[in-house]
Amino acid sequence: MTKQLPPEFYELMEQLQAVDFVLVELNLYLDNHPNDSEAIRQFNHYVKERKKLRNAVESIYGPLMHFGHSYSGDPWNWIDAPWPWQV
Repeated sequence: MTKQLPPEFYELMEQLQAVDFVLVELNLYLDNHPNDSEAIRQFNHYVKERKKLRNAVESIYGPLMHFGHSYSGDPWNWIDAPWPWQV
């Protein structure tokens, strides 16, 4: 039998998915526009929002996997590290 979850769970998950979408899109944008300070500010803002949502979900429903663990410097510095196939 499947455990029935309250509507609040699905509301939090929908918010989390929306923030994840924004983070992926900003990540792709910043890979091509690494000096866009406003986009970096937005990225870091949504990282904070994601952490709040993640903590809310995890404190009630258990752990999740996620993007947005780390902040970026300005300019966008995620592209400076070696890619997985370069290691």
